[in-house]
Amino acid sequence: MSPEELTAAIDALLRDHPPSTTDPHDFFAARFDAGLAWVWVDRPDGGSNAEPALQGLIEQRLAEAGAPIPGAYNPIGIGMCGPTLLTHGTDEQRAKYLRPLYTGEEVWCQLFSEPSAGSDVAGLAARARRDGDEWILDGQKVWTSFAHLSRRGLILARTDPDVPKHNGITAFVVDMHAPGVDVRPLRQMTGDAEFNEVFFDGVRIPDSDRLGDVGAGWRVGTTTLMNERVSLGGAIATREEPGAGLLESYRVAAARGEGNGLRRDQAIQLWIEANVNYLTAVRAAAGGNRGKPGPEGSVLKLVSAEYNRRAAEFENDLLGPGGALLPRHEMRRPTLPYGSMGAPSTQATFLRSRANTIEGGTSEILRNILGERVLGLPGDVRVDKGVAWKDVPR
Repeated sequence: MSPEELTAAIDALLRDHPPSTTDPHDFFAARFDAGLAWVWVDRPDGGSNAEPALQGLIEQRLAEAGAPIPGAYNPIGIGMCGPTLLTHGTDEQRAKYLRPLYTGEEVWCQLFSEPSAGSDVAGLAARARRDGDEWILDGQKVWTSFAHLSRRGLILARTDPDVPKHNGITAFVVDMHAPGVDVRPLRQMTGDAEFNEVFFDGVRIPDSDRLGDVGAGWRVGTTTLMNERVSLGGAIATREEPGAGLLESYRVAAARGEGNGLRRDQAIQLWIEANVNYLTAVRAAAGGNRGKPGPEGSVLKLVSAEYNRRAAEFENDLLGPGGALLPRHEMRRPTLPYGSMGAPSTQATFLRSRANTIEGGTSEILRNILGERVLGLPGDVRVDKGVAWKDVPR
């Protein structure tokens, strides 16, 4: 599809489904059917076989028209699981899952981390055993966002403990409403319970819901994690005025007589960093990668996490003694669309920002990835390399 044809398709979508009067889920369905979901893929998968860079044109036009954002209604599904299905899913899997995922009819979650396998995801212990045309899943996952709202989950499980850890993992699509699935909230220091721990006790998964080959789960998981970092880091590209909130916070504090040269300099430095990050995100998005992100995802995730932490600390400091007081602490669980619970307080944002350098890949791990895989530096010493998972001390 040419840029002119794509523009005509966008015009038709907005004309026939005005965002102001169309239910968001119906709008997403019409957008998917028009080939305006993932523009570079085939029409049955929600695309138009167009150049990937044209995705930016779609997002810009729809944003200007006030259209709803699919990621707000299914953040993990749109940002991580959908691109993974596009890359590794069979024709049948894509036909079954992509449209309801995109419309938000079926919310998805990602089930990778475990209590003893966080940064070392490949060390996971959740086990899936073959039983004819099914797999029996047992184990525990943790830090699972939106699990309490999800219908589907993308899970990594160990299917062969007798080979090195990276080689014995298989990816599956799991029904989060199946017998044996138990979702429990994890309360954070903000009072909210954004994450969950999930237990699987004899959960049966049909082999048709296996994603990729048996033992190839690490490759599937890597695709998901790279898209996760693009999703987390690339979110900064959606801000219309990068750093404007920081400057406004400083202006308000200065009006109270609490401004000084040091804080003014901090505000300007953070504003500069916000804009550099924004331009990096825009450049990465404009590159177009057909759902197979490169190292820019790790770069963006790293710099945005570090920036968010410093920016939140700066704004909280501007409150003076009031920055030590949390306005509310009752437990709340996220709802969709994302952000519908309202903006958190400055104090809660400060507390929450501590997690930015951990979730979605710690800053330390991301530096390792960039050093080893992008810069070609020597890797860390690995004592479990070539050792069967069952023989690794734990």
